[in-house]
Amino acid sequence: MTPIITASDLASELAGPRPPVLLDIRWQLGGPNLRPEYEAGHLPGAVFVDLDTELAGPPGAGGRHPLPDPAGLGAVLRRAGVSADTPVVVYDGGQGWAAARAWWLLRWTGHQDVRVLDGGLASWSGSLSTRTPVPAPGDFVPAPGALPLLDADGAAELARKGVLLDARAAERYRGDVEPVDRVGGHIPGAVSAPTSENTGAGGHFLAVGELAARFAALGAADQGAEVGVYCGSGVSGAHEVLALEIAGIRAALYAGSWSEWSSDESRPVATGPTP
Repeated sequence: MTPIITASDLASELAGPRPPVLLDIRWQLGGPNLRPEYEAGHLPGAVFVDLDTELAGPPGAGGRHPLPDPAGLGAVLRRAGVSADTPVVVYDGGQGWAAARAWWLLRWTGHQDVRVLDGGLASWSGSLSTRTPVPAPGDFVPAPGALPLLDADGAAELARKGVLLDARAAERYRGDVEPVDRVGGHIPGAVSAPTSENTGAGGHFLAVGELAARFAALGAADQGAEVGVYCGSGVSGAHEVLALEIAGIRAALYAGSWSEWSSDESRPVATGPTP
């Protein structure tokens, strides 16, 4: 099953006998909270889930968006109507990063049927609703571990022995600028692979063949290669993991990412355009 869905296919499924649960994950780095945009218009039946407070733990030594407590995440998802045997479609405003974070968390905690709306809300041509739904509670209980996860030591080892992709903008990888974290640069050995290059017009993912060719050029499609991804705080990195999944490549996510790595002054930092 492909991990993305088009707006037209979603419209058909919503009108069918087994409509998916819809989660609205609109978010922007640095805020403000986008619930007002949700309240002004969202896909009918969609429940708003806040990335900063519900899809992440409190910021600290583990990064700006550490993984949430599984029990708390489960309560959020059940309240949104998510059950283990119901399909789920997540979307955001169009960039896809926040929706991919929700997709990754659901898959990592064991949900088998989760897709991202390709192109996000911007791709939807149907009607919108201003009514906040109150769905029947779901029964999904998170069981972490269904997708591979890296910690800082694991990311460092993968950069030496496998392929560790840095999903941030190239200028942050090089260390030219660092608008958010303590210091610029990258994990030594990591390869620059901005997640923005996985999408084209309208924020839609490139075709499978194009994604496969891109990741092959980065060494991520080599036979037997272990692949991992990190970003600033585990959000855009999830989008790159999703792009790799579309291309048929399973990749681990370093959830703490650069915000965790760079917070420890004892960890090495590389700068410049090469690993």
